Order: sequence, then structure tokens, then C-alpha cells
Amino acid sequence: MTVAPERAAGQVLANGPAPKGGKARPKKPKKVKGPKAPLWAKLVTSLGAVTLVAAGGTGVAAEYLLDKVNDTVQTSSSVLSDTDGVGVTNVSGKLPDGALNLLMLGLDTRTGWEASGLGSRSDTIIVLHIPATHDKAEMISIPRDTEVSIPAYKKTDYAGSTDKINAAFYFGSRGSGGWEGGAALAAKTVHQLTGISFNGVIVIDFSGFKDILEALGGVYMCVDQDMWSSHYVVDSKGKVTYAKGADPTSPPSNALWFKKGCRNMKAWEALEYSRIRHSTNGDYDRQRHQQQLLRAMAKKATSSGVLTNFSKVSKLVSAAGNSLKMDTGGVQLTDFFYGLKDMATADLVPIRTNSGSFVSNGGGEGINDVTKELFQAAADDKVEEFLLGHPEMVIETGS
Repeated sequence: MTVAPERAAGQVLANGPAPKGGKARPKKPKKVKGPKAPLWAKLVTSLGAVTLVAAGGTGVAAEYLLDKVNDTVQTSSSVLSDTDGVGVTNVSGKLPDGALNLLMLGLDTRTGWEASGLGSRSDTIIVLHIPATHDKAEMISIPRDTEVSIPAYKKTDYAGSTDKINAAFYFGSRGSGGWEGGAALAAKTVHQLTGISFNGVIVIDFSGFKDILEALGGVYMCVDQDMWSSHYVVDSKGKVTYAKGADPTSPPSNALWFKKGCRNMKAWEALEYSRIRHSTNGDYDRQRHQQQLLRAMAKKATSSGVLTNFSKVSKLVSAAGNSLKMDTGGVQLTDFFYGLKDMATADLVPIRTNSGSFVSNGGGEGINDVTKELFQAAADDKVEEFLLGHPEMVIETGS
């Protein structure tokens, strides 16, 4: 049951109604152009299963949906081949039988940044490790502010430097680098930090993520603590609008609050909740909420309410396809999705890094020793054994 929002300025319940207005108006929540793009993981690996199961697995409908995936997803074969051996190229044109590692990048692309030379940052960086058993997927978020040595990249005349890891995509995408160059340098940088080599790279931006959530019709989420948004405000009549000016560091009197509890969230609400950093553990809380959102999206995408509705599946496939940029390591796109179809019913295990709190390296954010062990375990396909000894690293989500 939907509960009306509190009318008093300064607070709106998370289960209040979404703001109304035409899509063409940028200040309406459905058109918000926010920076901290949450990324999806299991939704990608289950896309092939969603299309095939919804279409009965065979026939004209399945062929139509798979053709739509092929026609809409932007692919490249130059990302993994441009990382000095970081990526695994499948010469046979098939997915390997053993473990897989996918690098997933969510872009921070703000209006006007390209023109001003600021470019995009990969503000969400996720390593999705699929063990050789293919019975689960282990999701590792890398803190976007981690200070690393970003290697040189000749394609964009970048000499290399020490910077936040989310800047690697920017330095690789400048000039003629494009998204392929950005993804290649990001993969090279993440490999240098973690020792993990990748079988595929997947890139998505904020606006595309919003379209996927809207195609799903929103998701069920649990808010684990009262949190306020620095991007929205509420007027005296309870109307929610996008805030003007710089992000505040403390809640204004008319802040939009997300109150603790579980409920169905509309697309804009779920996105905003996953972006919030004003909390006890800042970006680590944001990572946890992003992973919670991914699980909620995967659950909704593979639910009977979606799978049995061809129209919904078609809209979902279109939204996902239009939003994705991928390098699948030489595997045909349909083979890539179909080869991972079992992931639609597999467990998605969210794993915390740095024990869920900031780790200083003396001048910026670093990586602690236990997280380094986690990275090595992923490189060796021994994450399950690692987690048996470190159960505290598994994130318990609310959905």
C-alpha cells in the first residue's frame, strides 16, 4: 500500500509518491542527470536467459529477441586486445569452461563535461567473478577514490600518473580514445591493482541504467538507515524537485529523506538511494546499496512477472541493449549471453572491500591487506575458500 509523503518541509517518506511532470523537463526526477552511476552485474549475465526463457527458448520470438540484443548492444574487439595482455582472448570463439572475470564500469557523465574537457569517470568499478562451477557470481566493488598508479597509454598520449582509480577511464577515453580506450586503460589499471585478468568488459552510463529500471517498473528495496539526498529537495506542498547549486554537506531544512524500511521503489527513487554518500561510512555505504540494487534488479528481471510478459521482456532487452557497450573477448554476443544463462538462477554474492570503511595510504585512499588477499583469491578462483575464512566480508543485503 502506498503511503502519502509527509507534507512538512524537510522530510518525505521514502514510500511517498514520485514527483510528476513531463519527461522533457530536466529538473524532474525522471530526467535527473546525476554523477554516481550505479552499475548492474547479474542483470547482464542473465540477459540471455531472460530473452530465451521468455520466448520459450526457440522459435520466432526467441530469434527476434536475440536479434534485438545483437542490433542494439554496442560491441568492440579492441578493449581487451589493447591492454598489454590483461584480457583473456578466447581464440576458439567460445566462453572458457573454467572461471570468468568480468570488469563492469559505471560512468560518471555529466552534462557539459565533454565540452569543458572534464570527460567521464568510471565512478562504479565492479569485478564480477564467476567460479569454474558457474553456480554463483561473486561481486567485488573497488572504491572509486582508491589512489593508484595509472599506467601510461600511448593511444591518448597519456604518460601515466598517480591518481584516483576512477580517472583511468577518463585518461584512456580522451581525444580519439573513446569508450574503448577508457575501458582498456581502466582494465589495465584494475589488473595492475588486483592481479585479475578479464574475460569481458561491460560499460554502462547513468541514463541507460535509469532506462533499464524504468523498463522493469521499479524494484523492491530496503532502506537500512535514515538517509538524506543532496540532489533533491521538497517544497512546502510535498513536491520533490531536483536541487539547485552545489551539493550540501549537511541536510537542508527541505531535504528529501529516505526513511528506514522496505518497499517498492520507482526507478528514480531506487537510483537516488543507491547514489547517496551522506552516511556513516560514506562511499562504502554507497557501494553496499549499489550491490543491493543490483540484486533487486536481477530478482525483478528474472521474476515470473517479467519472464512471462513478452512485452516487458522486449522493453527490457531494448533498454539494456541501448545502454550497453561490451567487449566479450572474441565470443559472439549471443553465445556470450547464452553461455551464462545459468547465472539467471545462481546466487549473487556481494563482497565488501576494506572491511567497509575508509583505509588511508598516507595521502589518499588505499587497500588493506585482507582486500589484497581477496583480489588474489579471485585471480586464483579461490574466492569461496577465502570467504570461508572471512565470512565478515560478505555483505548481508536487505533484499
